[in-house]
Amino acid sequence: MKFVHIADMHFDSPFINLSDKDILGDLRRLEQRKVFKKIIEYIKQNNIEYLFISGDLYEHKYVKLSTIEYINSLFQEIPKTKIFISPGNHDPYVKNSYYNKFDWNENVKIFHSEIEKIEYENINIYGYGFDDFYCTDCGIEKLELDDLNKINLLVIHGTLDGASIEEKQYNSMARKILKEKQFDYIAIRTYS
Repeated sequence: MKFVHIADMHFDSPFINLSDKDILGDLRRLEQRKVFKKIIEYIKQNNIEYLFISGDLYEHKYVKLSTIEYINSLFQEIPKTKIFISPGNHDPYVKNSYYNKFDWNENVKIFHSEIEKIEYENINIYGYGFDDFYCTDCGIEKLELDDLNKINLLVIHGTLDGASIEEKQYNSMARKILKEKQFDYIAIRTYS
């Protein structure tokens, strides 16, 4: 099994600290596009089966339709790659989000606010996505893997062992509980 795992692209972020310095914010946004295109090229050249995106692909408040179209056009270049997206706190699956209202390529699966399992012959992929800008409990502790003979993966965005009130607002999960679940790989973006 070959996969690529990324998180926190933050497409169309305003880069407030950089935007004050002439065109640095614009240059940073162009660099993001170049890096993402390189990731897609790598996937093509290496026949990668899966792409896991663990949240914050874009900035909900600032993202433009043209950026979403650009991302999806790159996804169309890798039609044999199964793409799994776990929306995070910067790009939650809300009513007016592009996750909800855009017609994504058929190889793209976007997880919602209930843990979901996608089954293949030798692998089960579980995923969870934010449905708001804050998330205090995804319910991971209740999840039981039903086939440990398969490869079991989790695609999620959150905080590991969050102690502060702020950290707990971003889907805090205990490392101990995740370890007990016996996932073979956890594609996570974490704040710890």
